[in-house]
Amino acid sequence: MKINQKIVNWEQASQLCGAWREKDERIVFTNGCFDILHKGHVQYLEQAAELGDRLIIGLNSDDSTMRLKGPDRPINSQDSRAHVMASIGYVDAVVVFDEDTPAELIHLLNPDILVKGGDYNPDDIVGADHVRALGGEVVVLSFLEGFSTSSIEKKIRGFE
Repeated sequence: MKINQKIVNWEQASQLCGAWREKDERIVFTNGCFDILHKGHVQYLEQAAELGDRLIIGLNSDDSTMRLKGPDRPINSQDSRAHVMASIGYVDAVVVFDEDTPAELIHLLNPDILVKGGDYNPDDIVGADHVRALGGEVVVLSFLEGFSTSSIEKKIRGFE
């Protein structure tokens, strides 16, 4: 599949999930800004993909990223970030969302497995209650130590 075909709108993402469900494929969903893709992201996404049959990424829009990370972010545009994410072989779809959280998108897509990275309490993850109510799972994966977009940004700007 061509990279641009993996970047989908909400309606297309919903249709893809429906088609995958008809084939009894387990859908894994995760989300993030993924501003400067690094080894930690790649390892995290690979682990997420291994949990099911299809991996769909909810990508924070430029406006959403700016609200969450501050006025100097994102460094890469949402189009660029979506293209990079879609280029990863085990990513099946990328869908941009403009809200501060992916709650509405999770309710639309109804993934079988909701994945987040870091030290989240599974009960505090946005969309966890919805996914569990549908019989799905919530999984927290460990981040790879020493890799973060914020630390890369500081290094680039000469602060580290």
